[in-house]
Amino acid sequence: MIDWARVAELRDEIGAAEFEEVVPLFLQEVEATVGDLPVLLHSAPETEAALHSLRGSALNLGFSAFAAICDEYEAAARAGATGGIDMTLIAGLYEQSREAFLRDLSDRLAA
Repeated sequence: MIDWARVAELRDEIGAAEFEEVVPLFLQEVEATVGDLPVLLHSAPETEAALHSLRGSALNLGFSAFAAICDEYEAAARAGATGGIDMTLIAGLYEQSREAFLRDLSDRLAA
């Protein structure tokens, strides 16, 4: 669910202090975009753009499972098929990823 090697790589790239600032910003941005998705589903290009943004953010912070579903649904939106996008799955997978990330972050980065 979480690519801890990527998380450690990001922390090493930007430094521990910056990492601590980036994490809450990432979570706020993702939560806002996930919240906007139901409205965006009426426009395939807007849905595609939002999912692309979510996927990029997720990959940067190691949310691998969440990134994979965003990638799948981004491709569907690109094809104009927004009707099959499951908002419950997106929101649920984000929440599971967020919980796992926050729960295990200090232990994983200390190792």
